[in-house]
Amino acid sequence: MTGTCKQHLIFDLDDTLVYCNKYFDLILDQFVGRMTEWFSDYGLTAEEIRKKQLEIDIAGVHVVGFASHHFPESLIATYRHFSAVYERIVSSAEEALLMKLGMSVYDQETEAYPGMVETLERLRSDGHGLYLYTGGEDKIQQRKIDQMKLTTYFGSDIFIRQHKNVTALEGILRAKSLPRESTWMIGNSLRTDIAPALSADIHAVYLRQEREWAYNMVELNPSSKGTLHTISKLPEVTDIIGRFTEDCFQKRTL
Repeated sequence: MTGTCKQHLIFDLDDTLVYCNKYFDLILDQFVGRMTEWFSDYGLTAEEIRKKQLEIDIAGVHVVGFASHHFPESLIATYRHFSAVYERIVSSAEEALLMKLGMSVYDQETEAYPGMVETLERLRSDGHGLYLYTGGEDKIQQRKIDQMKLTTYFGSDIFIRQHKNVTALEGILRAKSLPRESTWMIGNSLRTDIAPALSADIHAVYLRQEREWAYNMVELNPSSKGTLHTISKLPEVTDIIGRFTEDCFQKRTL
């Protein structure tokens, strides 16, 4: 592929290449079950529990980013909130159980999204540059990367950040000297993947989820120089990049 039409593709990891949110949902279901059992005498509903946990969770992510301790702490904070509301005695044993439950989300086996290998193989064989950009703690994210053998496709171009925002993305663009007109961000989060990409004037591919975390939902910048594409399945990325590359070749030959 000629350098003029080569594309630079920055992939998110969680819920783009591998499953993530479904494990948090699983733990939250167990948490709600525990809470409704403990507070059965007070009429506390599952909806109230989920609403308060989400409120606490989102507020904390804005402050600490994707720190591993935050999720279990949001469960404990929710527990303490309702303990205070109903004047129920706080139990250190119950809090310890919630901490263990919350941290167990990071012990789940990593599962690839359908078509992950085929998509990366195709894009690499077509000569495009591949980069991985994920949010979280090094140890946790590196475990997923190693389990999926993702260095096969991304080599050393792997970036793990505690906070995913336009500042972090701009740092990657500068570090790799990526040309904005041929650089793409592929991810599932409007907040941490798509909005920063459009603010940085690069292209974006939004992998829409059937059930999305409320934190990820934000309004987008309509004045970006980059294009926005929405897909429902990961392999659709290859079609979009293929069409874009074909148009590029045609313009070069005119």
